[in-house]
Amino acid sequence: MAQVIFLHGASSSGKTTLAQALQKRIEIPFWHVSIDHLRDSGMLPMNRFHDGAFDWRQERERIFDGFHRSVGAYADAGNNLILEHILDTPGWASALSQQFARHDVFFVAVHCALPVLTERERRRADRPIGSAERDQRSIHKTRVYDLELNSEDGLDANIKMLLGAWRSGLRRSEFS
Repeated sequence: MAQVIFLHGASSSGKTTLAQALQKRIEIPFWHVSIDHLRDSGMLPMNRFHDGAFDWRQERERIFDGFHRSVGAYADAGNNLILEHILDTPGWASALSQQFARHDVFFVAVHCALPVLTERERRRADRPIGSAERDQRSIHKTRVYDLELNSEDGLDANIKMLLGAWRSGLRRSEFS
């Protein structure tokens, strides 16, 4: 059984910063995985989507289906994962729940105040303005978490809280 720490929050909420710090401090090896890693590595032909040669809406479902299956395969092989993801599409939570059915999933909400989120999104300039706000207003509505964090509370405090709750072994989220 693999350990999966699933960080769920809007774009620009602080998931990546939290995942990187967590990976450095946690006592056992964890992979840090995100769809952003595929995008930023050049694995996905993002320039062809941006210039209109390929239609992102047409390919998106296959891309994410493959991503979800791959993270399940990583866990099935015994790799512990820090997964950062946004469950913004119906069916994704169910698909990932099936992928991780045999594993210990610790599901964490990463929140951030809307003005801070909007400013972070503007500074990043790698996503359409307004997508973070749209995420923030919708993605947490029906979710059941093991832990909820606010990235504005500080990285050290959030890492301490996350590690304490994860180590407790108590799981009550929709992935339990």
